[in-house]
Amino acid sequence: MSTQPLPFLSPEEYLERERAAETRSEYYAGEIFAMAGGTEAHALIAMNVGALLHPQLRQRGCRIYGSDMRVKIPQIGLYTYPDLTIVCGEPRFEDERRDTLLNPTLVVEVLSDSTEAYDRGKKAQSYRTLESLQEYLLIAQSAHHVEQYVRQPDGQWLFSEADGPDAVLSLPTVASELRLADVYEKVEIRAE
Repeated sequence: MSTQPLPFLSPEEYLERERAAETRSEYYAGEIFAMAGGTEAHALIAMNVGALLHPQLRQRGCRIYGSDMRVKIPQIGLYTYPDLTIVCGEPRFEDERRDTLLNPTLVVEVLSDSTEAYDRGKKAQSYRTLESLQEYLLIAQSAHHVEQYVRQPDGQWLFSEADGPDAVLSLPTVASELRLADVYEKVEIRAE
């Protein structure tokens, strides 16, 4: 999220503006924040994860959305664009436009230098307020490394991580798995 806020807007004003805009912005507490562009590695990783999960989820009643799908976090008042969002079951939307999702099951964020602190901090904290969210992945760009947070039956979050190209990450929420070599296919990674 950029640090240059624009004038105060209501959520309705934000959505009206955002739906007509050529570039995307996040919204929080009356302010909109322009989103920075991504890198080649960022785009490849997000696309690879979507491509890997799609065949695993096709027959399971789950939908995969790319970074154009906006997610609203009502308890916080945040509108954001995860790099990848999965919904298992019926998706719920804020209105008939079906462009603002309310019930993600799994969210993926590809970390970058400019957003890493936000993705790990305030954004992660905001995501955890969504009752529907069961799993959250943070994927590094510069190393074969994925951090995973899985909601437990008691509401606590279990942290685990996968390291190295030979690692395989199990995604219990969607009964799938990701091999890190495939997640990072065609991504230039310096020697780890």
